[in-house]
Formats: sequence, structure tokens, C-alpha cells
Amino acid sequence: MADLSDCVIPHYERHAHAWDADRRRSVWNDKPWRDRFVAALPTGASVLDPGCGSGAPVALNMAVCGLAVTGVDASPSLISLCRQRTRGHQWVVGDMRSPPIRGRFDGVLAWDSFFHFTPGDQRRMFQVFAEHGRRQSILMFNAGPAHGEAIGNYRGDPLRHASLDPAEYGSLLDGIGFDVVAHAVEDREAGGRTVWLARSRA
Repeated sequence: MADLSDCVIPHYERHAHAWDADRRRSVWNDKPWRDRFVAALPTGASVLDPGCGSGAPVALNMAVCGLAVTGVDASPSLISLCRQRTRGHQWVVGDMRSPPIRGRFDGVLAWDSFFHFTPGDQRRMFQVFAEHGRRQSILMFNAGPAHGEAIGNYRGDPLRHASLDPAEYGSLLDGIGFDVVAHAVEDREAGGRTVWLARSRA
């Protein structure tokens, strides 16, 4: 399974336009959590969106809400779609595990992206979150409900998913100075996603 983690970036580049079309056609069943994330931020807040995909509907909605979005994705095709749709924001081609940007943000949103990584890469992502958050910043990500790995399928290609144990996610958040604000397991209001929402203490 570990080898499949190396296939995630070329997978999304290969299927970029099909994935974008499928995402836009699907029901936006995770919007209540996106709205909660936006509501927790100050007016005009800056948001880092690692693994931003094509920007629709998530980044586009944040932009409409007046947030300043910086999106990072390893797929040039997906970033090109972001630039076409949402002008006046920053879109960067790069690996979200080591985003080629500097600065700190009021919010960090890693949605439908973080869970493709190996357990080791997921643990290291918390340092990325810490380095790009500022005091009282909001972090939201989704993961699996329990420790384990699974292989999904998209348009005939395998797609890897992994999760740490919930207790470890809580410990990692605490270790970078974030308090859990809300946590839901397989929430039906988020299309069955398991969600973590946290706020920085410092």
C-alpha cells in the first residue's frame, strides 16, 4: 500500500478535469462544516488551502465570503482551473507537505487531501500546520475514523487513504499548540467524513 502514496499526485493530474467535473456535479454535502470554518474566522481573514484541488466549490466559496485564499496543489491542471475561476487570490503549484510559500495565515484548511498521505507524512504535516498558522488561527481537516489504511478507486485507478488513531490526532494537535473545538466521526452532515476543527493557543 505504501507505494500507492507515490501515485496520488500523478493520479490527480491525470484525472484533473474529470475529477473537477465530478466534484461540481456532486451534492455539496460537506458545506455545513465549511460554513463553520468560515464563521470562526475574522472578516477578511487569510486562509491557506493545501491540497486545494480545482478550487470549486470550496475555495470559490471562501473567496465569495471575503477571505483571502492561498491554494497549494501539486497538480498544475487543477491550479490552472483555480486561476481561471478565482482571480485575485494566490494559486501555487507545489506539494502540500512542503508548500513553497512563506507567511502565516488566520486559517488552514486541509480537506479531502491530507488523508491520502502515509501515516508518517500525516504526522509531519502537523509541523506544516504549525509553521503556517498564527495566534488564534483556525485549522480544519478531515481524516479517517480509526487507525488503518484502505484502497479506494477512481475511474479505474486505485487511490490510497490512511488514518491515524483519533487519540494520536488529538495528541498531535496539542503538541503544536492547538485545542480541539469540534470533532465529528463519520458525520452525515459532511457526507460521512470525520472532521477535526481546532484553534491555536499561541
